[in-house]
Amino acid sequence: MIDEHFAGGTSPIHALDPRYRLAACLLLSLVAALARTPQTPLLILGAGLVLTVLSGVSAKLVLRRAAAVNLFIIFLWLFLPVSTPGMPLWQGLGLTVTREGVALAGLVTLKANAVFLCVLSLMGTIPAPALGRALTALGAPAKFSFLFVFTYRYLHVIAEEYGRLVTAARLRGFVPATDGRTYRTYAALVAMVLVRSYDRSQRVYQAMLLRGFTGVFPCLDRFAAGRRDVLFLGCVVALAAGAVWIEWLAGRGNV
Repeated sequence: MIDEHFAGGTSPIHALDPRYRLAACLLLSLVAALARTPQTPLLILGAGLVLTVLSGVSAKLVLRRAAAVNLFIIFLWLFLPVSTPGMPLWQGLGLTVTREGVALAGLVTLKANAVFLCVLSLMGTIPAPALGRALTALGAPAKFSFLFVFTYRYLHVIAEEYGRLVTAARLRGFVPATDGRTYRTYAALVAMVLVRSYDRSQRVYQAMLLRGFTGVFPCLDRFAAGRRDVLFLGCVVALAAGAVWIEWLAGRGNV
């Protein structure tokens, strides 16, 4: 997302107002994250799949990002089934796999993938500057939005600076290894990146003050919501309400 691979496009999702997309993403992600039964995240996972298809993003990139997310989930499958107390499903090698552990790992998997698809299709398709303004429009503190925009802008600059330092070290004969010299070299590289980043931040701040910065970014673009945006958010609210209702029924044992 930080490289904005999905921000450019002409899909129906890209045409929606960023504020409404952000609100919808937060609502669906919150409902999925707080779910205690698998029915709710499964429903939102299906909605996330539909939104991802409508956004027209590259299936190859989506699968690559999904693989990175689920790489961490694999570790949960290795530990949760044998560390969660409950009814045994399998015993061997001194380990006991419980039904509750498997259910918990499955629930976490559904939640993670549901939130991932919602964030990718709704937030990942918003350019970073527009996302910052959408955060402010939804009530986030202006300083938080500034911090987000500046972090996005200068994260690439810091990465390039680190790359130049690593290249300079290799030209001087540095070969990474698992020894104290390597650790000291990398510590020095990180320290130099921090020092240069701080120095750059001071220069940027002075340049902004000289250009009359008063804490507000002037922007020529204006958000313009229409009936399509209202209808989209209404459908998302209805879906979230339905998911909460299903969660309530499942909690009572009626689903």
